[in-house]
Amino acid sequence: MADDVQGVVVARNLTKVFRDFWLREKVTAVAGLDLDIRAGEVFGLLGPNGSGKSTTIKMILGLLYPTRGRVAVFGRLPTDVRIKADIGFLPEESYLYPFLDARETLDFYGRLFRQPRRQRRRRVDMLLDMVGLGSVAYRRVGEYSKGMQRRIGLAQALINDPQLLILDEPTSGMDPIGTRQFKDLIRTLAMRGKTVILSSHLLADVEDVCDRICILYGGRQRALGRMDELLSKEDFTQITTERLDEPSLESLRRVLAASGRELLQVSAPRDKLESLFLRIVQEAQEQRLSTGGAVSGGVIAEFLRPDRDQTHNVLAGLVSVAEAKAPTDTQEVASSQAAAAQRKTEVLRDLVEPEKTTSALQPQGDHKDASPTKQPDRGLLDELLGGPKNNPEKS
Repeated sequence: MADDVQGVVVARNLTKVFRDFWLREKVTAVAGLDLDIRAGEVFGLLGPNGSGKSTTIKMILGLLYPTRGRVAVFGRLPTDVRIKADIGFLPEESYLYPFLDARETLDFYGRLFRQPRRQRRRRVDMLLDMVGLGSVAYRRVGEYSKGMQRRIGLAQALINDPQLLILDEPTSGMDPIGTRQFKDLIRTLAMRGKTVILSSHLLADVEDVCDRICILYGGRQRALGRMDELLSKEDFTQITTERLDEPSLESLRRVLAASGRELLQVSAPRDKLESLFLRIVQEAQEQRLSTGGAVSGGVIAEFLRPDRDQTHNVLAGLVSVAEAKAPTDTQEVASSQAAAAQRKTEVLRDLVEPEKTTSALQPQGDHKDASPTKQPDRGLLDELLGGPKNNPEKS
């Protein structure tokens, strides 16, 4: 199947039939489904209960085997363990350990991906702030409301910075603040070229973020296409202008009637309820009113932002310049390796550490009153230098 694979997820005639104990066909959950989900695309799976959305997702993840047809993820079978590190999954129900707190939960999932201790700590802190659970990070997950559990579930799906993110009813039980933040996060991930598969009953959420959608009914594909193509009404024209008085409306009716058209509806545009709700909540937060639940999330985690890869590549490129020339003689190799390591350290230290020299305008005597120099985050520096990992004393 690798010869005809072009997208991140490709399915051909995907079919799943559930059978009873006597191997008699009982339910056809998915029938003859064809999918081509490309990189950087936000793809929506829609349909009523029992339409085959969750079954399709489970076959993409390799949790169920197709009865007929085939499916590939990153050009490989879904059961291939080599693709698992590039996939993040938020199931319909948050299957989390209730006696672990939020920080322990994310640390556990980070360990599953064998992330270094320092990296896990950075990502856990950033994700908790991003989903608005930083202030309740030490509460047991079993004490969280459903919406708060969805927030921590979304954070665990992102702990490995996946290339393919699969979300099954991600905003179920989530308040409008978390829903709005979820939509912004999806757009940010798409900007980074990540692929998102979104299954939801909340059509407004899908409409706001998805590029293409597939509508299922009875396990069969009933509609597939881009959002604007499926929703646009080609037989009508919508005009928005400032408020018109009755004489102006009457003139407009006459103009339309002269061309054989009719003014069908005149109404004032309405704001979205979501926008009104968020404005009221923002005003309450500006007044510093207290709340015992989740708060509005912080900025997008640094490792999920679009410019992270560019920064990392620039630093790695500068390091490689310092190692460009390698001697061939055995004795020279040993001395050159030590020199290269020293050059690498100096190059990176100059890049990430602030200057420690004293300004010419500052007195050279007593510096006790001077503000302490802000120390940089050395996580990236340690990774590039191959420094100590998982050292509890230095973490």
